[in-house]
Amino acid sequence: MLIVIKSTEWKSKTEEWYERNWRGLEIFCKSWLPESGVPIKASVCFCHGYGDTCTFFFEGIARRIAASGYAVYAMDYPGFGLSEGLHGYIPNFDDLVYDVIEHYSKVKARPEVRGLPRFIMGQSMGGAVTLKVHLEESNNWDGVVLVAPMCKIADEVLPPDPVMKVLTLLSNVMPKAKLFPNQDLAELTFSEPSKRKLAVYNVISYGDNPRVKTGMELIRATKEIESQVHKVYAPLLIMHGAEDKVTDPLISQFLYEKASSKDKTLKLYEGGYHGILEGETDDRIFAAHDDIVSWLDSRVKK
Repeated sequence: MLIVIKSTEWKSKTEEWYERNWRGLEIFCKSWLPESGVPIKASVCFCHGYGDTCTFFFEGIARRIAASGYAVYAMDYPGFGLSEGLHGYIPNFDDLVYDVIEHYSKVKARPEVRGLPRFIMGQSMGGAVTLKVHLEESNNWDGVVLVAPMCKIADEVLPPDPVMKVLTLLSNVMPKAKLFPNQDLAELTFSEPSKRKLAVYNVISYGDNPRVKTGMELIRATKEIESQVHKVYAPLLIMHGAEDKVTDPLISQFLYEKASSKDKTLKLYEGGYHGILEGETDDRIFAAHDDIVSWLDSRVKK
């Protein structure tokens, strides 16, 4: 299925389609291209956060980036958004990473972006996906953009040790059960009340308690990433709200310091919560969007 939509607010052309992945699952895919006649500078491949989708809040972000001359591509992971699979279930984080590698390998071969610079961008859990993708294929990307990356889950969000022991056992016995403790992430993601009210309309997001195996896989993935950050070599932009209580901004500082990238930038947003691209006031949101475009522009010109 292919749907083409022309945006009138930020001039871009949008396509939506489904494709079957290596696991036999139907994956929802989307792209935003500059309007016809505008040269494409590079491709930007997006990895969304936990429970989220490449639609809804990301729609406006993608259109702004596309209107600046970039071809933006995104997908819903299996089990999330509009893709096939048990909602909110990640039985193996590495399989999810390979889903992303497979899809974006196809994107790189598309005629409109073949031979152009390639960037990968991840938000929250998508930051963990992005880092794992980069570690698997470090020479295939011209730059990495991380927004509040999940390199370590904040201690305030994790269950206490005795509960973790029980959850480890349950992940093997009843992995799909929605028993992993959870806080109201909307309160921690959106500092702007009007944006928080919009979140309830994102009806394809996953808002229930995390499934036990999913929660354990996220913890496993972050521990692996934390031990390998020195292997990150690509040009790197890290963006993080200074008041983020979901993913720890101190870990972004750790990533910035330990990454082997010679070209690396860390931007901390004073007072910012977890959702710096969608959960702040409009002026702060647009400033963060502009920071992404400015960083991309400067790397494309090099």
